[in-house]
Amino acid sequence: MQKTLIAGLSALVAGALVSGCGKSEDGGSERSYAFLTNGVASFWDICKVGAETAGKDLGVEVSVLMPDGVVQQNQMLEDVVIRGVEGIAISPIDAENQVSAINEAAAKTRLITADSDAPKSDRMFYLGMDNYEAGRMCGQLVKEALPDGGSVMIFMGRLEQDNAKGRRQGLIDELLDRDPDPTRFDPPGQVPKEGKYEILGTLTDQFDRVRGKQNVDDTLSAHPDLGCAVGLFVFNPPLILESLKSAGKLGQVKVVGFDEADETLQGIIDGHVYGTLVQNPYEYGYQSIKVLDALAKGDDSVIPENGFISVPARMIRKDNVEEFWADLNQKLGK
Repeated sequence: MQKTLIAGLSALVAGALVSGCGKSEDGGSERSYAFLTNGVASFWDICKVGAETAGKDLGVEVSVLMPDGVVQQNQMLEDVVIRGVEGIAISPIDAENQVSAINEAAAKTRLITADSDAPKSDRMFYLGMDNYEAGRMCGQLVKEALPDGGSVMIFMGRLEQDNAKGRRQGLIDELLDRDPDPTRFDPPGQVPKEGKYEILGTLTDQFDRVRGKQNVDDTLSAHPDLGCAVGLFVFNPPLILESLKSAGKLGQVKVVGFDEADETLQGIIDGHVYGTLVQNPYEYGYQSIKVLDALAKGDDSVIPENGFISVPARMIRKDNVEEFWADLNQKLGK
């Protein structure tokens, strides 16, 4: 009897939570939106602030959900559709294998991709940066840090994401002075060397920080003369710095990063990181909610003809890092 009562109360509470979603304090309808990240990282904490700030500015409800893997992301996607949100922004973890799940959600509500695209899906459009071009910009930083050439190792979270493939290939193509071709793909096991730069490989960690640091440790042991370590996900540059410090090689191996982790920015100030290529996760969050709300109110003018809303990437070096960091902290309320 007691178990039945507890189960009944749980169902009642759950029903209240679902039915309460999307209601304003005066009992009227409130538009609600969801942003599904592709993992848990400081990058997404910044995006969350942007999305929630947009929610406050627009007077709408915003949920930012951070999954741990594809299975959980698909479940979250299904859950927010059931909840009845007016729109969804998602950064797909494995675009190729999530087309079906994304299409099912897109058939029931407004859905856009942000940060990473799923071009084969029925998403309305993609909001973010051109990751191939950003990868080439990252390659330019490596060339500046290592002008005479040398060996380069690439560290990243995963290769399944559309954005990860693009930024990695852009980096490789820039270092090898190839003509632009976003459709090109060099398998991770290959060691391409054309001209001054030798790309030793690409090591992934699947968002496992212990594995990520071990990847760097192993590289430093196998390649004591490593020229430059490139970290393509927000947590990779801090792990590179941690490993270099343990090995007593801070300043000996050039470091180029991606994104704006505090450790990476401090590393630029300290001279241990040459530079980093930053996206704009705050704007990813803010603009995603803004365009979804416009669509929900019937404003289709926000839909880009080319299916792409660009939020440009930026190079951060020692000459502009402090100004950038101060602006970022202001946005985050620090």
